Amino acid sequence: ILLPLPPSSLSADDFVNHFEKKVDDIRSSFAKSNDTAGPAHTALPCALTSFSPLSPDEISRLVTAGHPTTCPLDPIPSSLLQTISGDLLPYLTSLINSSLTAGYVPSVFKRARVAPLLKKPTLDPSHVNNYRPVSLLSFLSKTLERAVLGQLSCYLSQNYLLDPNQSGFKTGHSTGTALLCVTEALRTAKANSLSSALILLDLSAAFDTVNHQILLSTLSELGISGAAHAWIASYLTGRSYQVAWRESVSAPRALTTGVPQGSVLGPLLFSLYTKSLGSVISSHGLSYHCYADDTQLIFSFPPSDNQAANRISACLADISVWMTDHHLKLNLGKTELLFLPGKDCPFHDLAITVDNSLVSSSQSAKNLGVILDNTLSFSTNIKAVTRSCRFMLYNIRRVRPCLTQEATQVLIQALVISHLDYCNSLLAGLPACAIKPLQLIQNAAARLVFNLPKFSHVTPLLRSLHWLPVEARIRYKTMVLAYGAVRGTAPPYLQALIRPYTQTRALRSSTSGLLAPLPLRKHGSRSAQSKLFAALAAQWWNKLPHDARTAESITTFRRHLKPHHFKEYLG
Repeated sequence: ILLPLPPSSLSADDFVNHFEKKVDDIRSSFAKSNDTAGPAHTALPCALTSFSPLSPDEISRLVTAGHPTTCPLDPIPSSLLQTISGDLLPYLTSLINSSLTAGYVPSVFKRARVAPLLKKPTLDPSHVNNYRPVSLLSFLSKTLERAVLGQLSCYLSQNYLLDPNQSGFKTGHSTGTALLCVTEALRTAKANSLSSALILLDLSAAFDTVNHQILLSTLSELGISGAAHAWIASYLTGRSYQVAWRESVSAPRALTTGVPQGSVLGPLLFSLYTKSLGSVISSHGLSYHCYADDTQLIFSFPPSDNQAANRISACLADISVWMTDHHLKLNLGKTELLFLPGKDCPFHDLAITVDNSLVSSSQSAKNLGVILDNTLSFSTNIKAVTRSCRFMLYNIRRVRPCLTQEATQVLIQALVISHLDYCNSLLAGLPACAIKPLQLIQNAAARLVFNLPKFSHVTPLLRSLHWLPVEARIRYKTMVLAYGAVRGTAPPYLQALIRPYTQTRALRSSTSGLLAPLPLRKHGSRSAQSKLFAALAAQWWNKLPHDARTAESITTFRRHLKPHHFKEYLG
């Protein structure tokens, strides 16, 4: 379905003025005295004083491994550059290594082209405030960033300088693992008959208001100095952007704050910038988890605790002060509160007052693309997913006569099946009736691939497509996460949820790769305990074939896992 083009009255200058004014308005609310670096901290025993030059082979891997996203600033298409990179390798190596050793980023690499994107299809396209900026950077500039990212990430990981509760843009981490960590904490509290509050903080233009002096001071405290520090300072300063809208391009505008959106290094720098926020939250007894600029606070307490609201309010007040000191704007109007009452809780609502703003609890809240409800039944999210998938199938069905079977399958897998699979490990342990609507969507998708009528038998179709049923896909994803936890490649917060099965004396079972089952507590909700990842992972893992449990690589593990589930669910 072709959507109507937005009104032509908007121009590139309208967008650039709007984007710039939004950031300026936020910056003007911060005191100028905070626009300087904080006090010097004691130097760390570790230090990163320079970035090492890379070999031609390493440069070649960086160039060819990058996704060929061509930007209007690129002189030639990225895919073509990758194709001829072997002939250009001496020049590319010299260019990147000169930048690393000199601590300087060429000015041509600090330009961005911004494309306005409508935030939601339902919004009025005639108003500029309904658009968000999407920044496009040149392919070579992002290649240079990858060269730095590898060395910077290695330094931070080896010296344990990364926040373990930050899942954004880290190997082995994802929105799925972040949400699993949050829901596991909420379910554990429920299993212990505790009430919980989940607070989802909202920041306004967070990446755009990062103060460079504070960021550079923070990097110095982390032991980054010398040419390495100079390179990052050069990377941040002297940047500019232009907005492209239809046939018009705005004049260049300077970027004096923020980390570049759409960049490779930007998310990591932002996570380092906000690292000290964790200590503020922890000082109030709350736990937290972050994914880039999305921060989730969790507070579990006995149902009889009538001071919970005051403790949360005090924490949010200190967070607000920290945000202001770091030139970030906490948007309390869009901050969401989800209250999960415990057993025999005398109250079923919660309201927090912060800076004269009232944050009231709601029945559900959207978090990283998943709608959480106050019973963790995920019924609201399942309804939203089925509604969205049904709309996709309706549109695909309209053009199905023009498509081949192969093209239809690719389209459905991209637009429907991927939607069913997103964070599906959160649905582990739910009854079959709860996930039945998702299975009906998959059945309809399979029939549409083969262009068959509504009531055609679907099991042979799933076998032919090599699609596991929805329940099996949920278990498959859970087992893949469990394998990562067993092998140490999953996030540490998932590794902490499982433990190997050990015997007091040598038995054959001690080498079979089993996991210790989670003991069910005598007190608390057994229903909540049975849905825990810690319980299901061990229970399902121990039922896998020996060859799967002892697989040496994730590829081998998947090769054993899928046939096992196919045999179990499809015969």
